[in-house]
Amino acid sequence: MSLSLIIVFIVFPVAMAYAAASDLTTMTIPNWLCLLLLGVFGLGAASTGLGWTAVAWHLLAGLTVLAVCFGMFAAGWIGGGDAKLAAVTALWLGFEQLPPYLFIAAIGGGLLTVAILALRAAPLPAPASNWAWAQRLHDVKQGVPYGIALAAAALIVLPGTAIWRAAIGV
Repeated sequence: MSLSLIIVFIVFPVAMAYAAASDLTTMTIPNWLCLLLLGVFGLGAASTGLGWTAVAWHLLAGLTVLAVCFGMFAAGWIGGGDAKLAAVTALWLGFEQLPPYLFIAAIGGGLLTVAILALRAAPLPAPASNWAWAQRLHDVKQGVPYGIALAAAALIVLPGTAIWRAAIGV
């Protein structure tokens, strides 16, 4: 299996799954994970032969989302991990898949929020009362692990990206 296939079909999806699981269980998305995705994008772009112009547009997509998300973080609307994950994901997806990504993440995040709020309205089941992550998720003072929606949306739109097409030679 080539390096580009490993990066696009294994590393990126596993990183997204880890981000979602980490946000669910700890309400954080590790900085190292976002840095890993940043570095691996460079390897993926180089190994797939993504041209300099395409890479520049992907960088601009990531920086644009970072700027918007930094403002949202500063306003207290989203967490810092969510902002970084959205930005590095936009780097991978580029402008071409950014609108569907943001739409799917917004819908998925809205559904996730409604589900968590509904679960918080009910008592925490006895078996889950000893799980720190379940207590944190059930706490009405906590936010919503939006990284789950961001990661799921990324995996849904990934097959439409330039880096995916380049990895499979289309």
